[in-house]
Amino acid sequence: MKVAIIHYWFITRRGGEKVVESILKLYPQADIYTLFYDKEQYGDHLKGHKIYTSKYNTPFFRKYYQKIFPLYPNAVNSLKLKDDYDLIISSESGPAKGVLINNNAKHICYIHSPMRYCWGYTDEYLNSINPLIRPLVKFLFKRLRKWDYSTKDNVDFYIANSKNVALRVKKFYNKKAAVIYPPISSELFNNDLIVSNNKKYFLSFGAITPYKKIDLLVDCFNENGERLIIIGNGSEKEKLSKKANNNIEFKGFLEDSELKSYIQNSRALLFPGEEDFGMIPLEVMSQGVPVIAFKKGGALETVIENKKNVSKSSGIFFKEQNVFSLQNSLNYFISVEDKFDPKWIRDYSKNFEEMFFLENFKTTLNNFLKKNN
Repeated sequence: MKVAIIHYWFITRRGGEKVVESILKLYPQADIYTLFYDKEQYGDHLKGHKIYTSKYNTPFFRKYYQKIFPLYPNAVNSLKLKDDYDLIISSESGPAKGVLINNNAKHICYIHSPMRYCWGYTDEYLNSINPLIRPLVKFLFKRLRKWDYSTKDNVDFYIANSKNVALRVKKFYNKKAAVIYPPISSELFNNDLIVSNNKKYFLSFGAITPYKKIDLLVDCFNENGERLIIIGNGSEKEKLSKKANNNIEFKGFLEDSELKSYIQNSRALLFPGEEDFGMIPLEVMSQGVPVIAFKKGGALETVIENKKNVSKSSGIFFKEQNVFSLQNSLNYFISVEDKFDPKWIRDYSKNFEEMFFLENFKTTLNNFLKKNN
């Protein structure tokens, strides 16, 4: 089969990009189409593949790629497919599924979320921007949502990254979606577990953007004085680093080897946002480290809380996104911290290893193609 994979952008290497890299193991000859591709920043992870980009793939637009959302429909329309493909696979939480298909190719969409700007989280994005331009941005979001909805039938078969996202696909697109959890790399399990009773800090890592709720962590740890390390970059980083007390450190972007060391030596990962799925908790669990997560969204499908037998838990939840609720869970965690079993946590996370994703994805896709060809 001739296969094309459409992904919204390759600027930073986060969960969605790692999923594409896994899918490419099933289709090593696939061509790649994307709105923005920064090879220097992204590295050689797509080496050997033909990569086609939109007409907006310039240094200026790559720098502001998240802020030029009104241009996404036009950018997608500029992605002209270069061949008559048999199969199109879009990797979606942006506009990728709207790609124009010029033949009868089957279109499978692996969806991380309906576009968050438009569906369910609009107010969170609006509240994070200058009040003077909110009416204009609100209008642009509404127009983008209309376009996004108009492309929902461009897809023959949806595969959601979680039960949570499958429900959102049904709610916003009125489409049924199969569920296949995204993969975590088998390489995460190559090292021996580091078990220590002398771990000094709590950890947060990932994009520092409004819906991730890193501001909640800063407020909480400013009050309790516990040590917190925050790894990652994003639009909120500068503002929050100015607000943080000395017990909170911002490390920015780290290479995988250094990041792994920080994970291994942390007491727990703090995961305060409502995620569609969230691969970061599982990556941390692979090192035997528990997770303290907001009790909503994808975390409900990855974090196991067992207060009757903490040794069979991968973490604990807090119920509300406020300092009081988070601090109560932190207090509880500290009281049972020594009862968590790092080996059990690691073994549990192995259920999400890449080999299971590849097997499930290939079987699900082949079954669909047999029924629809």
